[in-house]
Amino acid sequence: MIGVAGLGKSGISAANLLLKNGEEVVLFDSNKELDKNVVLDKFDKKYHNKIKIILGDLKVSDVKDMEYCVISPGIDLEVEFVKTLKSCKVPVWSEIELGYKYSRGDLIAVTGTNGKTTTTALVGEIMSNFKESSFTVGNIGIPYTDIADKTNENTVTVLETSSFQLETVIDFRPKISAILNITPDHLNRHHTMENYIRVKEDISKNQDENDFCILNYEDAALREFAKRVKAKVVFFSSKERLDNGFYLEGGFIMHSVDGNSTKLLDTGKLNILGRHNYENVMAATAIAFVYGVPQDIIVNTCYNFHAVEHRIEFVKEVNGVKYYNDSKGTNPDAAIQAVLAMPAATYIIGGGYDKGSEYDEWIESFGTKVKKLVLMGATAKKIADCAKKHGFTDIEIVESMEEAVKLCAGEAKAGEYVLLSPACASWGMFKNYEERGKIFKDCVRNLG
Repeated sequence: MIGVAGLGKSGISAANLLLKNGEEVVLFDSNKELDKNVVLDKFDKKYHNKIKIILGDLKVSDVKDMEYCVISPGIDLEVEFVKTLKSCKVPVWSEIELGYKYSRGDLIAVTGTNGKTTTTALVGEIMSNFKESSFTVGNIGIPYTDIADKTNENTVTVLETSSFQLETVIDFRPKISAILNITPDHLNRHHTMENYIRVKEDISKNQDENDFCILNYEDAALREFAKRVKAKVVFFSSKERLDNGFYLEGGFIMHSVDGNSTKLLDTGKLNILGRHNYENVMAATAIAFVYGVPQDIIVNTCYNFHAVEHRIEFVKEVNGVKYYNDSKGTNPDAAIQAVLAMPAATYIIGGGYDKGSEYDEWIESFGTKVKKLVLMGATAKKIADCAKKHGFTDIEIVESMEEAVKLCAGEAKAGEYVLLSPACASWGMFKNYEERGKIFKDCVRNLG
């Protein structure tokens, strides 16, 4: 008997994979208001006799026969029912651990505070142009467990993984791992930066010298980690010339082997903006190279790649003003990268759920580029106070996305930019960052 906690997309997918492989499952959700019949309807009727549903509280008697319990990434490991599982010595698995157990072929796993969706999507496109069987899954939208039983020995799976999923990995071992960067985020869950860094590094904890780990040379924590990782390390850098690895120089992405460098990509031919995106391209390129993808496939795929939805995504130009959707900028560091990517005077729409972040560096990145800061959500006052402390005073607090967009549209002039880059999570006003971004885009498209 296997437990599955959390009955959202991830939990249902995990349960389905277990049922297809002959397991009996106990489905648990703390929401007592869920309708058990509605939950059962999400599964083929032939499996109904192998499903037990528990809502509300999980008792010791409910877990004593569990082999292990798969928990959804949104569940904090400090909640009471997880403590019950641990007290009964029931192993707690992440959904990616379960996916790994049942999948075959090669696994490429990407994590980082920022850039992982763009990098994962680009690697996924490169692999789809190279391999007959490839999947791109994880935080990018498709649960790993959705495709695990569709893989074969010739499949390559590209997985975007978060710190929440990496908290409970056991045997999970990618052939190639990548950590793009580590900056403060989710400290309300991980509590300290040290814990957050450790969890991110766990992406490679089971790798050995036959595997590869791609790391950002500009991140001091990752340079230090490179001394401890067992896999072969490949660096990329947006500031330093590397003797071995990938680096940015004079508008070109360079590939260096033993000090001999060649031009690989012209950043002017890419369809994505900003130094941080060039780092994402370098990471994806490094992954592809060590996997053995021919250079022409890598280069052509990079040149044809467009920004993923909600990550510095161009929406529309209205009266000479360009609007960009960066709803996936859910922490200050991501929002800084979006500011730096804007070519001219910019109006920023920000604010949202408070994850315990500090906003000083974000405000400091405004320089003379940001003309106005329009804020909403629970963090509006906290961010406004921080901005004023740094001498930035052109601030408006609004109640809705529609009000924010109309305010910016009324003030921005031709040649200027309006950027949704909240620096905060979406919860409280929106279901998720996708909904927030779609509402922003709808508001922009309704202008004029």
